[in-house]
Amino acid sequence: MSQAINATQYWLQETVIGFNFCPFAKKELVKRTIDYRVTQTSSQEDALYELLDVFTFMDENSEAETSLLIFEHGFRDFDDYLDLLVLANDLLEKEDYEGIYQIASFHPNYIFDGVDEDDPSNYTNRSPFPILHILREDSLERALANIDDPEAIPDRNIKLAQELGRDVFEKTLENSFYQSSND
Repeated sequence: MSQAINATQYWLQETVIGFNFCPFAKKELVKRTIDYRVTQTSSQEDALYELLDVFTFMDENSEAETSLLIFEHGFRDFDDYLDLLVLANDLLEKEDYEGIYQIASFHPNYIFDGVDEDDPSNYTNRSPFPILHILREDSLERALANIDDPEAIPDRNIKLAQELGRDVFEKTLENSFYQSSND
């Protein structure tokens, strides 16, 4: 398994699941229904073709609940990543996948609009690598139906991140690379 996948899995276990940022991620990790794809591209055009491949894979493989398109070397600049994210969502709509799939975004330098760069809340979307996370809308709706007050999840995550502080999350991200190089 690639170092990028190992680092991403460590981050999923320790941050996303460990702090319960996504209350239904653990189920998919345990069931092994997460498709991991590592790409070396830094080209928007190539990235969009790879995203189309993910959509096709998801269409043909109903057992895959979600897919993580991990950019091992490309889109390290957050603004470049945001440009790609806009194009990815445009592609989702253009290819008639709106309502079927949804794209969530994660990046090592994620900064929420209007939030200070150093605010711990940004770590709710910070990952070891830039990632486009493709989710099945119907699965997401089913999962959210089983959660009390799903609209409160982002606020709860922000509050927890601010209580724990940046150091906790920075250490986990650093450890994701350490752990992946020791596997």
